Amino acid sequence: MPLPHKPEPENRSGSTPGRTSPAETREIEPTDLPLYCPRDDMTLWNHHPRVYLTLEDCAAVLCPYCGTRYILKAPAP
Repeated sequence: MPLPHKPEPENRSGSTPGRTSPAETREIEPTDLPLYCPRDDMTLWNHHPRVYLTLEDCAAVLCPYCGTRYILKAPAP
């Protein structure tokens, strides 16, 4: 017997279904490298296994666990 189909909720946010917006955006300094998440200053409730994130090809990266977006600040002139 097939399972009953549950309709998906209507998307009123204007975002693409199935994609979430970043939980938080954090600017990091070159001195913060190597970059890892969660950072030491994050609250305990949102901790997940530590992952190291690579910023080689771009200036921003998302954590695959919590969605935090990290942006590398440009060095001062």
